[in-house]
Amino acid sequence: MQVTETNSDGLKRDFKVVIEAKEINEKVENRLRELSARVKIPGFRPGKAPIKLLKQRYGPSVLGEVLERAVTDSSAQALNERGLRPAVQPKIEIDSFEDGADLEYSMAIELLPEIQPIDFATLSLERVKIQVPDEEVTSALERLAASRKETKPLETPRPAQSGDVLVIDFKGTVHGEALPGMAGEDHHLELGSNTFIGGFEEQLIGAEVGENRTVNVTFPEGYGNEKLSGQPAVFECTVKEIRESVPAELNDELAKAMGAESLDDLRDKVKERLAQDYDGLARMRMKREILDQLSEAHEFEVPESMVDLEFDAIWQQVEQDREQGRVDPDDEGKDDEAVKAEYREIAERRVRLGLLLSEVGRLNQIEVNQDEVNKALFMEAQRHPGQEQQVVEYYRAHPEAQAQLRAPLFEDKVIDFIVDMAKVSEREVTVDQLREEEEKEAAAAAD
Repeated sequence: MQVTETNSDGLKRDFKVVIEAKEINEKVENRLRELSARVKIPGFRPGKAPIKLLKQRYGPSVLGEVLERAVTDSSAQALNERGLRPAVQPKIEIDSFEDGADLEYSMAIELLPEIQPIDFATLSLERVKIQVPDEEVTSALERLAASRKETKPLETPRPAQSGDVLVIDFKGTVHGEALPGMAGEDHHLELGSNTFIGGFEEQLIGAEVGENRTVNVTFPEGYGNEKLSGQPAVFECTVKEIRESVPAELNDELAKAMGAESLDDLRDKVKERLAQDYDGLARMRMKREILDQLSEAHEFEVPESMVDLEFDAIWQQVEQDREQGRVDPDDEGKDDEAVKAEYREIAERRVRLGLLLSEVGRLNQIEVNQDEVNKALFMEAQRHPGQEQQVVEYYRAHPEAQAQLRAPLFEDKVIDFIVDMAKVSEREVTVDQLREEEEKEAAAAAD
């Protein structure tokens, strides 16, 4: 094999590779001998058929296989011998090949840059500790109680309002005909729940106990019952009782129903969960600070092909958002070229930081083990109740999907490594102080 470097420009390299015909022929014959031991040729014992006959039968397919393997192996060998690390898959073009002649191809690659991380001990970071106010714990408990709401008869009679549960009898007709499923007795209907046909519940607001009301609605197009799809309907309703919703009482009984030992235990668990949420917020804040400092402290050329891929992913999302009527306020009033230029800067920053963190991980042998990936997979599956097994099977069958789980785990471990080496001060803040600081930082970034 002959390898000639034809171009060197920044991170880009071009090579001309020639594999002699003799080497190709040897590989073809070796592959044919391997086949001869498995295929059946009339008149010959396995492994005894002459190469000439095997070439006649299997030559073209074997040659294609050999050429593909030769290009793959030779390109990898050329890079390894020169200690080159490609940023993306090399681009290869066959320049010339004929049976019995040399194979010549061109290889264009873009290299990963040489990166020299700074001494992380020079970084100064701040970790905020957020105090969880008692009133927020109380509010969270009240929301939990509201989610377990109960209903009770009205103590003082009044017209029905949104949120009430009405006990009703109803009979419906379409063009005067009563159809199956259009009648019910003692049905409990929560006004505002949107469990009935659109417009039905709204027409019962203001009704009183004992009142008969006529409700006119139209079944939506595509309704499950073809006889009702798109048809106007009339329902005669009798309001038999109005019940108001009340939150469940905050007591030990409710706490036990939610898996706690007592109300005090539930309060502690809620406070702990809120503290974990705020710790995550504080971590994200410090991570932004780390990335900003790393971005300012490292300047190196990034592979253009990687920036292109990252920008394309960002711009695809921008276009999808636009189709759904969502436009970033920062993009309003700007032409596409200006917006694209800004997003390309973002793409370049992401690639630079990604390469830097990857290099820090490589140099310090930071890895994500399979147990950590499995834990992340389990948590992802829990986000899809009823489909856990399908989620697990999907990720196990698609290595690229597992890589998407592994990437943030790796990044977090590298960030933790950097934090352990940096100078970190701590400061306690209230939730309101944190929000005020976040708003000021966002405003400063927008200016």
